[in-house]
Amino acid sequence: MARTLTEIKTAIKITFMNNEVLSSTYSFDVGSDFDTEFSKVSLENILIDIISFSTWVLEKLFDQHAQEVSDQIANLKPHSLRWYRSKARAFRFGYGLIEDSDQYDNTGLTDEQISTSQIIKYCAVNEAVNESRLIIKIATEDANNNLEPINAEQLTAFKEYLSEVKDAGNTITVTNYLPDLLYLNMVIYYDPLIFAPDGSLLLDSTRPVELAINTFLKNLPFNGVLQLVKLIDALQQVEGVEIPHLVSASSSWINPTSGGYGNAEAINVYKIPESGYFKPNNFSNISYQPYG
Repeated sequence: MARTLTEIKTAIKITFMNNEVLSSTYSFDVGSDFDTEFSKVSLENILIDIISFSTWVLEKLFDQHAQEVSDQIANLKPHSLRWYRSKARAFRFGYGLIEDSDQYDNTGLTDEQISTSQIIKYCAVNEAVNESRLIIKIATEDANNNLEPINAEQLTAFKEYLSEVKDAGNTITVTNYLPDLLYLNMVIYYDPLIFAPDGSLLLDSTRPVELAINTFLKNLPFNGVLQLVKLIDALQQVEGVEIPHLVSASSSWINPTSGGYGNAEAINVYKIPESGYFKPNNFSNISYQPYG
């Protein structure tokens, strides 16, 4: 980055005054102040002004050249999946891009204004199997920090934004769905000194198994793998749960053609959510049995 004219001139003056040959020639002490020894109209000061300005112009030209090279590389280089994810997260609802650019002008905006306008809180980008197409899964958060899709108006703006920043020729499909519904059929064998028969705690009537399931799903990475064995491991950590027996698990997700949920399909070992995240359908198929 180019230095200011003052910074360049100061550096030259310091170097000048620290030179022993010049000190002997001009009869000043090494390290003394230039402005004390030389007047503003002196030949030495005028020469330093000329050299400083020439150096400043040269450094500005170097900066401009470096930026032009960076822009050319950015325009020619095919972008990675990570780049598309970063760009999706950078989308700001209600703001336009700088002309002929994929950047926003943040002049005069506070950090809070910028953060609030960045509505894409979660994003995953994958290449479609057997197709030349990118799939971008997105989600935002509600007031309680629960994942949810962005609304129709926001989705329209987001798609327009992607059309502006994407590489030419790339086809992009945006997945902005309600959560995949997770159906769990379980039998929880519990300690009757801690649990009531309905699955609540004797101490405060909270329902720790349901809380543990919700917490486990919320802590999964966006578009991460749901591993049933890890869900069971999480339930085994709940105080009072002796054996969490998983009878079956299945999930359903939004059908893009109908716009509604499709039929539930069995999960045998693991599952990646089509929407990028899961939500328990309900807990009506979780029963409780005293252990022992």
